[in-house]
Order: sequence, then C-alpha cells, then structure tokens
Amino acid sequence: MDTGTHVVMGIAIGGLATLDPVVAGNPEMTQAAMIGVLIGSQAPDFDTVLKLRNNATYIRNHRGVTHSIPFWFIWPTLITLFLYLIMPNLNLYHLWAWTFFAVFIHVFVDIFNAYGTKAFSPFYPKWLALGIINIFDPFIFLAHIVAITFWRFGYNPGWTFLWMFGVIILYYLWRISVQRKVYKKVKSFHPDATHIFTSPTFKWNLWHVVVRTQSMMYVAESRKGTITYFESYPFEPIPNDQIIEAAKQDKNLSAFLSFSPAYRWAVSIEGHGYSVKFVDLRYRSKGYYPFVAIVRLDENLSVLNSYTGWIYNTDTLKRKLHVPANQS
Repeated sequence: MDTGTHVVMGIAIGGLATLDPVVAGNPEMTQAAMIGVLIGSQAPDFDTVLKLRNNATYIRNHRGVTHSIPFWFIWPTLITLFLYLIMPNLNLYHLWAWTFFAVFIHVFVDIFNAYGTKAFSPFYPKWLALGIINIFDPFIFLAHIVAITFWRFGYNPGWTFLWMFGVIILYYLWRISVQRKVYKKVKSFHPDATHIFTSPTFKWNLWHVVVRTQSMMYVAESRKGTITYFESYPFEPIPNDQIIEAAKQDKNLSAFLSFSPAYRWAVSIEGHGYSVKFVDLRYRSKGYYPFVAIVRLDENLSVLNSYTGWIYNTDTLKRKLHVPANQS
C-alpha cells in the first residue's frame, strides 16, 4: 500500500490497542503503543532510502528483506527497545505484541497488490503479488478517515476500529471474489494459459490483464466483466544471444528481470552500437507501457549507459540515458 494508507492503518491499530486493558489502563502505555504501532506500520518501508542510491538497487530490494519473516520480529523488537529507553515503565510484552501486529499488517496488505513483496523470505524467496488491491485504494483509505473522525468526535476508538477492520475484511473478501471471476473468465478464453496476471485499478470494475501461453502473450483489460484485447505478441523467451547476455550483466536490467514476470524485449542496432529494451506489460496506461529497462551498448558490447524505472515521455528517457552507467 502507499505511505498514507500505512499511516492511517497505524493510527487505527493504535486505537484498536485501547481494547487491551494493559494499554488502556496506563496513559504512558497508551502513548507508547500509539508511537510503537505508528513506527511499526512504516518500518518495513524504511528500505525506500535505497532510492537515494539508484533505481536498480531500490527495485531489486524494495519490499524484500525488510518485509521478510525475520524482520517481522526484528522491527518490533528494535522499536520496543527504543521506546523502553525513553519510557522504562512499560509492559514490554504488550508493547511488543501491538508493534508486531502493526508490522505484520503492513506486510500482509502489501501482498495483495500487483507490486507484491517477499513476505515469506527466506523460506519462500519469490515475490508474492496477488493483484487484488490497488497500491492506493480509496475505499480502504476513506474507511480509515471516517473511523478516525468518529474517534475525534468521542466514539470509543477500540470498538470503532474493530468495526472498521471488520468492514475492510469483508471488502477484501469481495475483491478476492471479483478477481477470481476475472481470472476464471480469462482462463475460459485461454485454457492453455501458463500465467494470468491481473492488476487492479482505481475503478472497481476495471482490471489490467496479461496472459501468457506457450506461444503467445496477450495484453487486455476486464471492464464490467467484458474482456477487451489491446495487443498480442508471439511469446519469445530470452534467447542465448551475446548482445542480450551482455546487457543482462547491467545492474538496471538485472533488477528489472528480478522483479517483472511479464515483459517484452527488443534489440535494435543504432549509431552507438546496440540498444536492448525490456517493457513490463502489466502497467499499461493510455496505450503506453511506462515501466521499462533500457541498456545501451557499444559495438564491443560494453555498457554505455542504462536505466530502469518509470518513463512517461521520450525526453525524460533521453535525459536518463545521458547519465553515466555507474550512476544510473
């Protein structure tokens, strides 16, 4: 989910914690629990700092180790110890438990969008991306805002947020059922599909769809149950080609391939030598695929420069590719 949603989720969990007599019965514990869950609801995304280094490092590692099973326990332990140094008269077990809950909820809800996370690493190191809830879901965010407003006007925070979480659970179950209907309909059209990727949008009745079979790839959308196709391409596995192999050694393309499960690739001959381009098909927007990886090589297959990330116009791409490769 986005940062704003994780913030309001942290506030909601802090309000929910007042149902715990140990938290509600001690003003210092109430304060510590709210601080703990607010930090805990953001902690797994502290790896966003990797953006300061480069896109490749960020894409390869974001929602990776900081969301993994060991860090489910490391984050609440570090946060609890930090708060204990400031406020030593705390019930550490209850503070840790609520902070753990905030961390776990953060990781759990991240599984449901198309970006996904390595939540069960190191035991299951693959990306889990269910493609059910959008990165920013207006209903989930507004439900939290409404509940926080009720709290502001005097309603019991514990019961208010308990009811809110009940509504959101039902919402998730409904979204899962809708996504399964989309999946089954697409599967009925492509019984030979090896992969079907769904990506939710802001609109409840609109889903981006990518289908992969042994021989073809299809880019489509599901709108109100109707499947509309945009493009289809022969499915071409990455060949054992010396140009592509040289490009794959670049950190930007390597990061892209570690993240994207549905893409097209192309090699072009240009004045400087060669360009290798990969396009993620899951993020189609207005007929354009903005998430790309591009590597430019000279005639000797040495990398000149490269880029991976979100590009919405060619001028921006040209500027990015003028950055030296070791800084891209």
